[in-house]
Amino acid sequence: MGFRDVRERLAGRRLLWFLLALGVLPYLACCFGAIEFHWLSLASLAALALAASLWFVVLPVHPLVDLAFLAMIPAVILGGFFDSIYPVYLGQRLVTLGHVTFLPMAVLPLMLVRRVAETGFTFAPTRTEWRIGALQFLFFLPVGGALGFALRAFKPHDLAPLWKIVGTFLGFLWVIGLSEEFFFRGVLQQWIENWTANRLAALVIASAVFGAVHLGFPGFPFPNWRWALVAGALGWFCGRARNQAGGIGASTVTHALAVAVWRAFLG
Repeated sequence: MGFRDVRERLAGRRLLWFLLALGVLPYLACCFGAIEFHWLSLASLAALALAASLWFVVLPVHPLVDLAFLAMIPAVILGGFFDSIYPVYLGQRLVTLGHVTFLPMAVLPLMLVRRVAETGFTFAPTRTEWRIGALQFLFFLPVGGALGFALRAFKPHDLAPLWKIVGTFLGFLWVIGLSEEFFFRGVLQQWIENWTANRLAALVIASAVFGAVHLGFPGFPFPNWRWALVAGALGWFCGRARNQAGGIGASTVTHALAVAVWRAFLG
């Protein structure tokens, strides 16, 4: 997904077959010894892939249709859609495989069918994006730190191993943070800005929604309003990075740095 020329080759009818294969083939591979095969699970994965690939094909272009597609993403991830399909095997949470394969089902239809404005979805931020993203991270650090400690949302611990810190940073820079920044800053914030003609309102609303989806974050009983407030603050600075750089590369850097520091000292 991070290479524009490569993902453009999937445009058109190829996208449906690609997403269908992406949804069912990993599951079928797991059925060779790791988990038990169920027709209902296979049908559910196929239906999800078809719904995502055809959403903007059969439905009209309308803000409610757009918002419903974005709402489907946390509903699938946070609603436990993959939990019964990918059970734990030898202590490993296979559900992560479902989450990772679902990301292209959500990203590619927006890029190749809905044709959202180019957001800077790439694995290699530019030098300017690194600078802006790092600067916004430094601005967030005292705000997020003070807020997190005041709300007792953080649990300090000894410094994590270097490999874990680096792995966390790269995982968010290239996968989790990049995807979240695409949805919240690259798509939702831009759509709200287009609909309202108000950049500040778009930044506030997108940050609030970003915080709200963290209400189910583990560590505290639901609703985890402590973490939602911290996440909302992070969303604000990520949104500022996106606005200043003109793309999500900078906001992804801010996001990845914040999570890496959290996992290093406060996870």
